[in-house]
Amino acid sequence: MDQLALYFSYPFVRYALVVGVLIALCSSLLGVTLVLKRFSFIGDGLSHVAFGAMAIASVFNLSDQMLLVLPVTMLSAVLLLRTGQNAKIKGDAAVAMISVGALAIGYLLMNLFSTSTNLSGDVCSTLFGSTSILTLKQMDVWVCIVLSVVVVAVFVLFYNRIFSVTFDENFARAVGTKVNTYNLLIAIIIAVIIVLAMNLVGSLLISALVIFPALSAMRVFQRFLSVTICSAVLSVCCAASGILISIVQGTPVGSTIVAVNIVVFVVFAIIGKIGGRS
Repeated sequence: MDQLALYFSYPFVRYALVVGVLIALCSSLLGVTLVLKRFSFIGDGLSHVAFGAMAIASVFNLSDQMLLVLPVTMLSAVLLLRTGQNAKIKGDAAVAMISVGALAIGYLLMNLFSTSTNLSGDVCSTLFGSTSILTLKQMDVWVCIVLSVVVVAVFVLFYNRIFSVTFDENFARAVGTKVNTYNLLIAIIIAVIIVLAMNLVGSLLISALVIFPALSAMRVFQRFLSVTICSAVLSVCCAASGILISIVQGTPVGSTIVAVNIVVFVVFAIIGKIGGRS
């Protein structure tokens, strides 16, 4: 406890914990919807797009990379949704096509136009979020707070619509719900979460932050609201625990958070088995 108290005297540790908790909360809210809609890998696809956009921003030496990364990721989310509805290119194929293409182009650009003396370190940090969460500035924290509040507010305000679109699009469309509009809204929110989460766990581990808490909650609970609340609580606890363990033990932040999520999933799976859940 004395060691933790010492660490918390440093602003960057407090910044990392605040941002990590907010990102984990936002990720868990939409994670349940993505898992139930069987579109979990949209996180992977958009994270790779964000990596490509970040590489382009680095090539042009943009001081604020989010000005490019966020719009590009949002646009890709819309394109991914539209392409996934195409009869010739199904959802999973669209995700694979866009994600692999963006990842390859991003890495190619970083090799061709990089001005860094430690390209491998930069790529590793971007892919796995090794240290970037601990180098946040106060402005980064405020941007994360504002975007997180927007994400949570949108989810709460449109909870009933998201619920209906998640479980039965045909019924929702029959009762007058604009299904395509809400699917688009979900995709855009996920894009925002992906961009925020890149500093926390890196582009390759983002989908774990979105999916694991939802899957863990589903091992024990059945109702959508119960699963969502449990997922949010688990996600926040795992993120906070992972960050603290990483700071104390010196392990990579993103990988540590995912490892904690895996342990929690195993525990909840055992609880579900004991309780009679499959």
